[in-house]
Amino acid sequence: MTFEKFTEDYSQKGLIKKHPADFSAIENLISRGYKEIKIAQANIPIDEGIAFTTAYTAMLHAGRALMFSKGFRPIDGYQHKTVVNFASIILGTEYEKLVLHFDKMRRKRNLFTYEASISISVSEVKSALKSASNFVKITRNIVEKNNPQHRFKFNL
Repeated sequence: MTFEKFTEDYSQKGLIKKHPADFSAIENLISRGYKEIKIAQANIPIDEGIAFTTAYTAMLHAGRALMFSKGFRPIDGYQHKTVVNFASIILGTEYEKLVLHFDKMRRKRNLFTYEASISISVSEVKSALKSASNFVKITRNIVEKNNPQHRFKFNL
């Protein structure tokens, strides 16, 4: 599916709307993604579930930044899934496995949040952190490449 077809379909379904690109918000979301990766790493010995959830949230924030950079934002009750699907369209087949892992993490985070009986292993957290780090970095690179006049001000 093309980007144009995707945005048309999702707009008609009431899942996204046009939103002017706000580089301050984009920068804040990507910066927050990097912070959440550090927070997730620090939480592994304390609580694997929280570490996993925080790694997922880093990806969610980066995905929202990607949407904002393209002039859209998610709306309605399916925002997380919409961000994953939007990322899939932008990143394409080159990053298909990464986006599939993002979606798998979305579902697992949802279960962890609403079904307290689920457990998450240290190896799952480490895999989530690897994906989150890659996703945030890729998102940052895409935003910078598509907007060469803009450079992020935060330090890593």
